[in-house]
Amino acid sequence: MRLILRILGTWLIGLALVLLVIDGTKSLGANALLLTSLSQMWLQLHPQSLEGLHEFLGSRMFADLLEAGLVQVLALPAFAVFGVPGIVLTVLGRKPRRALFLREDQI
Repeated sequence: MRLILRILGTWLIGLALVLLVIDGTKSLGANALLLTSLSQMWLQLHPQSLEGLHEFLGSRMFADLLEAGLVQVLALPAFAVFGVPGIVLTVLGRKPRRALFLREDQI
């Protein structure tokens, strides 16, 4: 299980770094800080699926709450949306640290 968490976390961190490099090159070209939100990236890749997600969430029981949460997530920078879960999954997938106890004669 730890291996799967580490692999998935590494892939998400890699995707976040690619998105951060893309934002960095745009910022250098514009001579200003430009961050691509998740909604902008999703609209560039596949706008029909974003509309489908809005329709799907609109038909659920807590549609207003789900829609508000989706709007908040879509407003975040794309690299952060993928990078933060990637870091969390990578940390969860690491080996547990063992406490090292030394006797007085070993010091």
